[in-house]
Amino acid sequence: MLNIALFGPPGAGKGTQSKLLLEKYNLTYISTGDILRREIAEGSILGMKAKNIIEKGGLADDEIIVQLIEQNITRDEKAKGILFDGFPRTVVQAYILDGLLLRLNTSLSAMLSLEVPREELITRMIERSKTSGRSDDNFEVIQYRLEEYENKTKPVADFYKAKNVYFPIDGTGTIEGIFEKLKETITSTLRKQWINVVLYGPPGSGKGTQAQKLAEKYNLVYISTGKLLRDEIRQGTEIGKAVEQYMLKGEIVPDEIAINVIEHKIKLHPEANGFIFKGFPRTIVQAYILDGLLLKLNQTVSVAIGIETSTLECFKRLSLRGKSHYKRPYDENMELIINRLDEFFTRTQIVSDYYKKLKKFTYVDGHGSEEDIFQRLVDRIDETLTTTGR
Repeated sequence: MLNIALFGPPGAGKGTQSKLLLEKYNLTYISTGDILRREIAEGSILGMKAKNIIEKGGLADDEIIVQLIEQNITRDEKAKGILFDGFPRTVVQAYILDGLLLRLNTSLSAMLSLEVPREELITRMIERSKTSGRSDDNFEVIQYRLEEYENKTKPVADFYKAKNVYFPIDGTGTIEGIFEKLKETITSTLRKQWINVVLYGPPGSGKGTQAQKLAEKYNLVYISTGKLLRDEIRQGTEIGKAVEQYMLKGEIVPDEIAINVIEHKIKLHPEANGFIFKGFPRTIVQAYILDGLLLKLNQTVSVAIGIETSTLECFKRLSLRGKSHYKRPYDENMELIINRLDEFFTRTQIVSDYYKKLKKFTYVDGHGSEEDIFQRLVDRIDETLTTTGR
């Protein structure tokens, strides 16, 4: 879930950029200014309480703001997050926002602050006063509003800097240029969130190659059960001896062994932004097991991505690999290749249904160049990041 607070002084262009962000990311819009003006126009009790303060350029008190936001923050299931415009304006309101989002089992992704010189702000608002009809768009009130911002709102920046979610954005230049800066910051911020990816597809679909590239791009820990088990075999461990026959036949290794090696790998990386799993889960039972392993970290699978590749293409790739330096024992034997593909289509493909029910499954076309497939995967993960809670 993508939750953004758009921050900045009066006249910084928050309203204009909000419209673009709402359309781009499909967010629920919470503008305290708009809500207050609507309440005043409707003559509601809360609106009348706030009217005199607003007309003088002051900030409505927190009791009024909280009640108004609670009335409007109902979560839209179709929306991918919330955009706050004009809130929080004080440190107290920043704490209030934390509490409101906690009730939705989420948190603030980023505080984006539009930075504009004072002289330009005054010029913008004076120009706006000629057409806006707003009572707070006059020179005296503008001066007062800017002083209020400096004295009460600036400390909010320090609050979010301490949380490492505060991002200053140059608010000068064209509307399109500023919007590009906002998008770049959002993308960069989301990629720092934890995310757990299951990369899924038949043997020969390129899961291993793509998983390692994705792990590097998103700073994730790559967990390949096949690689971990081959390491055990190479080192001659008890686990290696127990799984060697399964691996030579391309069959699924007993769950208790897979759990052991995966859990050990996870424990080695407590600082991880997340994990990308290749070769696990391969059955419905293993899908439940993975949920349990991640639950210990208070995490879950963010997305399962299937690389859809034709059987003929998989045969070609596996046959080519069997003639290369990277060959596996089962790549040189056509019967074993068929066995592995059969295992996937009879047992592993069902795993996609598990993640589809959780609305966590998507797929990409597995044909084309390595770079093309990688870009498709990046696009899917970036899309997922905007809908995943933190």
